Amino acid sequence: MPPATELRALPETGTTEPEGRRLKLARLRDLSLVPVLLVLCLIGFIVSPAFLTSDNLLGVGQQSTELSLLVLAQALVLIVGRMDLSLESTIGLAPVVAVWLVLPDHGARFNGLGLLPEWTSIPLCLLVGAIIGLINGFLILKLRLNGFIVTLGGLTLLRGLQIAISEGQSIVNVPRSFSYLGSATWLGVPAAVWICTVLFAIGGSTLAWLRHGRALYAIGGNAEAARAAGIRVDRLVWAVLIIGSLLAAFAGILYTGHYGSISADQGSGWIFQVFAATVIGGVSLNGGRGTLFGALTGVLTLQLVVNVMTLAGVPPLWNQFLNGAIIIVALIISRFASGEKQE
Repeated sequence: MPPATELRALPETGTTEPEGRRLKLARLRDLSLVPVLLVLCLIGFIVSPAFLTSDNLLGVGQQSTELSLLVLAQALVLIVGRMDLSLESTIGLAPVVAVWLVLPDHGARFNGLGLLPEWTSIPLCLLVGAIIGLINGFLILKLRLNGFIVTLGGLTLLRGLQIAISEGQSIVNVPRSFSYLGSATWLGVPAAVWICTVLFAIGGSTLAWLRHGRALYAIGGNAEAARAAGIRVDRLVWAVLIIGSLLAAFAGILYTGHYGSISADQGSGWIFQVFAATVIGGVSLNGGRGTLFGALTGVLTLQLVVNVMTLAGVPPLWNQFLNGAIIIVALIISRFASGEKQE
């Protein structure tokens, strides 16, 4: 019998398959949306020659950054077999709380407390995100509450707190530190695009080559087998929940800088796009499967579809319908492509 450290988490079906075949299938799933992206680019060029201009493509990249960070966060959480619905509220609440503590009362529609200097706004925003992830982890892992219900309740609670603190008003007077990263340009490319690229590269490298990254797949595939192999399951899952909320808070910083304000409903409804991107990108809702490259191609697919529709003059009211259709089609394709047996 092999030592515990050599145990590998297996799918719940109990079936095994050669390692080489598994790797080939994983690579195919990673690249499955690349042809779709190329076809979308061709359609976009046919619809409007302006599609392939640098201004349009950089604009698509800029508009994808905040959603990309939420997808990165959700992909990590899904890989360990969990789900976090509160991310869409964290992207709005974390900046609001940070600005509320930093900005003084100057008689405007939004009155802050002015307790801390402006330079602390970004650390405060990230701290709020970390606290949200910490609380989610405590409720899910220590109190053993249902993760779906906990984060669903968190989504509603955090959204209500955001509206209460902001008094339902958009905050237009934001600290300069908040506006820089979302609006700056480095080497002709939006800084937010560089930042997202680096974060996805770090996350993808961690999952592919580092021991703790590979452990996340083991936890998502079979948590009990991972625990028997000596993996500290609860500690890693808790860390992923905190990292996910941190990424959502950072996405709020980029979004605020991009648009120069914090809207009262910032992030509302984004969770549907997040799941659409992760699912069509090959990340399994059952845990233990998927890559960040696939998730990133899912984001780009959604954004290019919207961009092509906009250039073609299709009303944006159809976007939500299209996102839902993409999720359903992706689930069907994933079901037959993976060969999984389902009851």
